[in-house]
Amino acid sequence: MTTLPDRPNTALLVIDMQHGAVDGSHGLAGVIANIVALVARARAEAVPVIWVQHSDDRMKYGSESWQYVPELVRQDAEPVVHKKYADSFEATDLEDVLAERAVGHVLVTGAQTDMCVRSTLHGAFVRGYDVTLVGDAHTTEDLTAYGAPTPAEVVAHTNLYWKWQSAPGWRGDTVETAKVSFAARAAGQAS
Repeated sequence: MTTLPDRPNTALLVIDMQHGAVDGSHGLAGVIANIVALVARARAEAVPVIWVQHSDDRMKYGSESWQYVPELVRQDAEPVVHKKYADSFEATDLEDVLAERAVGHVLVTGAQTDMCVRSTLHGAFVRGYDVTLVGDAHTTEDLTAYGAPTPAEVVAHTNLYWKWQSAPGWRGDTVETAKVSFAARAAGQAS
């Protein structure tokens, strides 16, 4: 029993793959290549691709740092959700965008692992979504100078702990790009 029983569809979220969020990030070329592949597959299977774009004092709306990396190109029909907070649901229309498409399962990709990706994972989960993190399609910057683990350790730890998330009727999971399935899911079914 899922908390979103009338939402059998899956959507791909591409979070903050913007110059100001990813330039110089860990394993960036591979992450971009994996997201490009996922976007192409989603489009081919008529799965919604939802683009999330952050703005703040560092990434001002419309600036070069605010722009998506050039390899990732949104099609006009694909929604873009503008946000100002780490959680892509907070003070945005993301919930409405997903509801319009009967989405009850989100696949999460993007940046930064330890900020917007984690916040969105939890934001979706507490709202009753099944949430799959694509383990080789998210990245973060190096914050070791501030006492954080290395970017590779942040990514690995996030992949590990998200794989085991569960609640009554819905769950989290972590899969690699090659194992992503966009098929409609039965209630509470893993990806």
